[in-house]
Amino acid sequence: MFNVMRYINDTDFQIIYWNGNLNIVNYEKINYMEDSKISISSKNQNIVVNGENLRVKKLLESEILIVGEFFSIEFRK
Repeated sequence: MFNVMRYINDTDFQIIYWNGNLNIVNYEKINYMEDSKISISSKNQNIVVNGENLRVKKLLESEILIVGEFFSIEFRK
């Protein structure tokens, strides 16, 4: 059974690629954004998204939805 409270209180960092969209949940900071590169920090690492025509479709306090043509995602400590 779906636990609504667990979903609402979830604090785990997540990267979800679905239907051409990249959804990043529970990030801490956006380091920089360009049309070919976006860098985002979580508690333990930095994520760098590389591609073309990258843009933010949705931006919330701890969630970002990125669209565009993705080439790679780098995980850095």
